[in-house]
Amino acid sequence: MASGNVACYVLPVSWGSILAELVPLGLVIALSPLSIIPAVLALQTPRPRPTGLAYLAGWLVGLAVLTGVFLELSNLIGGIGRKPPGWASWLRIAVGLALIGLGLFRWTRRKGSGHMPGWMTRMSTLTPAKAALTGVTLTAINPKVLFLCAAAGLAIGSAGIDVPTVWFAVLWYVAVAGSTVALPVLAYSVSGNRLDPTLARVRQWMERQHAALIAGILVVIGLLVLYKGIHGLA
Repeated sequence: MASGNVACYVLPVSWGSILAELVPLGLVIALSPLSIIPAVLALQTPRPRPTGLAYLAGWLVGLAVLTGVFLELSNLIGGIGRKPPGWASWLRIAVGLALIGLGLFRWTRRKGSGHMPGWMTRMSTLTPAKAALTGVTLTAINPKVLFLCAAAGLAIGSAGIDVPTVWFAVLWYVAVAGSTVALPVLAYSVSGNRLDPTLARVRQWMERQHAALIAGILVVIGLLVLYKGIHGLA
């Protein structure tokens, strides 16, 4: 009976810990202007509601698939549901250092990044079908998104939680990472073109500040992940 009580106690702690760890990883994606601005542009097409919803669906599917792939890779390496291996903490340390380094690099280049990529201007002509494909594609070709989904999938797989609980953790991560894309799309679906002035101001501000924003977010989240990894070694 005592061992059963211990097991019931340990699982919630591990569960809460992995959910908390996934939040900063998801926020790096969620708060990136390169995540938010394409969603805003999808709402400026001739058919904003279906195009925006299609883009959101593609974006969420892309995040879920990438994270799921690396979750399965973690299963092949160590086995889902087992005690977290020693490399899990070192992985977090490596991810944290990489995020900090990338953030500092982006900060040094911020003055030369005053304009958003030219391909974004073509998003205002997308159809709903192309918007869904674009959402999936942007998750796969963005190195930062790929890197963070890899970190999330490996972290979930090495957390010691069982199937199917791990897939709820994937959904949690996708919800956090996709929240800032979902917010304007769903709000526009309800409010319509009354949000156009607000969305335009958000887009213009993020176009001017996107380099500094990304740099700051990467450094802060990197420090949090680094702390988590060091704490796991203690």
